[in-house]
Amino acid sequence: MQNEGAPLDELVVGARSGDEGALGELYRLLQPGLLGFLRALAPDAAEDLAADAWVQAAGRLGDFTDDGAGFRRLLFTIARRRAVDHHRARRRRRTDPVDAGDLAGLRAPDDPAATVVDLDAGRAAVERIVGLLPPAQAEVVVLRVVSGLSVPEVAAVVGRSPAAVSVLLSRALRRLADRLGDRPRSAPESSRR
Repeated sequence: MQNEGAPLDELVVGARSGDEGALGELYRLLQPGLLGFLRALAPDAAEDLAADAWVQAAGRLGDFTDDGAGFRRLLFTIARRRAVDHHRARRRRRTDPVDAGDLAGLRAPDDPAATVVDLDAGRAAVERIVGLLPPAQAEVVVLRVVSGLSVPEVAAVVGRSPAAVSVLLSRALRRLADRLGDRPRSAPESSRR
């Protein structure tokens, strides 16, 4: 390769002008030291942090006006900042591995299986309501009964008066009762609209 052994300054100039070979040579020259530095700061994430530092440093090459030593400082400064950020994130959100045996005695305050069944049943109920009712009626039933909004809140959401929402809701609940067989049919559905 033509940049083999070229001084750091020349490699930075070449990389800045878009020469991928110069950027590759910069990487080969600086990566071992960068990894060593990061292994001292964050042994568990050195490779990832180095990759992040290179991506950020390469992105700044277009505007970079300093020499080779300046680029090295920039790269190591970015890497150090990534390591500091890494440690801050770990302190906020612990991700240390835990022995699976330690988890066996822990129990959830509620039954996760029951929660999933309830959620699935609720989803099925909403799908059934939507399938059995016209869209406007289904909307007010879901907002009022499933979501728990008051009639005035439903009215504000759907852009109707509270009286209109009450009428829609009453008709929808009657229709659901008829279709689900919860009450005897006294008159044909078409006469109750």
